[in-house]
Amino acid sequence: MLAVVATIGLPAAAAAAGDFDWPLRPRPAVVRAFDKPEHDWLPGHRGVDLAGGQGQSVLAAGDGVVVFAGTVADKPVVSLDHPGGLRTTYEPVTATIPVGRRVTRGSPIGTLQPGHHPCSPCLHWGARRDREYLNPLGLLHHAPIRLKPLTPDGPDA
Repeated sequence: MLAVVATIGLPAAAAAAGDFDWPLRPRPAVVRAFDKPEHDWLPGHRGVDLAGGQGQSVLAAGDGVVVFAGTVADKPVVSLDHPGGLRTTYEPVTATIPVGRRVTRGSPIGTLQPGHHPCSPCLHWGARRDREYLNPLGLLHHAPIRLKPLTPDGPDA
């Protein structure tokens, strides 16, 4: 029997599969996808927007340290640094934990606020390594794809 296993969407050197999870529960719908601009100064969408509810608990997507909890452009933002130089950001989120606190995947970091248009309330979740923006959905562990060979006596024979 032949089996091929693949993990979809995990960027090389991002993190080990399974180290990250969705920052909202239950698993949210993706309202707006990642759209990396060709150049840093061009328009694009440097994260994903996830459907959520006002006051909903926002969770750390992976183990890390809170490096920012404050306001940027009149929006509350929380940023976490993760091993390997990765930083994730969550907005508009009012922090429930202080800067410097270590967090584990799935631990509450704040509450979702209204104000992220056009999908308010929704969570803008971003990821970057150094100056490169990454699709945060690529951090998630996806179910493996398993391919099995067709047999001569199967339904397609």
